Amino acid sequence: MIGAIGVVWGVAGILLLLGSAVYRLSARAAAAMSYDFTWYHWVALGLILVFMIYGEGYRGFQQRFSPRAAARAKYLKDHPSLLRSLLAPLFCMGYFHATRRRKIVSISLTTGIIILILLVHLIHQPWRGIIDVGVVAGLIWGIVSFLIFSIMAFVSKGFKYSPEVPEEAAG
Repeated sequence: MIGAIGVVWGVAGILLLLGSAVYRLSARAAAAMSYDFTWYHWVALGLILVFMIYGEGYRGFQQRFSPRAAARAKYLKDHPSLLRSLLAPLFCMGYFHATRRRKIVSISLTTGIIILILLVHLIHQPWRGIIDVGVVAGLIWGIVSFLIFSIMAFVSKGFKYSPEVPEEAAG
């Protein structure tokens, strides 16, 4: 029972976190669209959209984060504990009970994202909104890919992605 609750909390927590970011950034992205764009604004928007959909959505979420987070949710179901269930979103994101490499990558990536958020806050419209359009597109891709991988983790018999947990706990 505790594992099932942890899975629901882990998946829902990640979806809430990503959905909250989409909600907050969408207003700024929409505000940028009220500006009169010149050709170079449109070029920048197109390039940022392509870059963020590919880099954040496909490479970051679909190829890395989503399958691993779904695998960690499945691991939580199969190896429940009170702490992992209480902190399930953090567990699924790889902040604890993970390989040393996974913890370093998760913390480093989060730190980098926070720094980028702070830097983007310094940019004025419409450039800030143009960047936010790309981020929103990448996050939406990420939400969809995480939902798909989460479903696959629990209905597919051949879900072969690693939860990246410490070796002694994996067996």
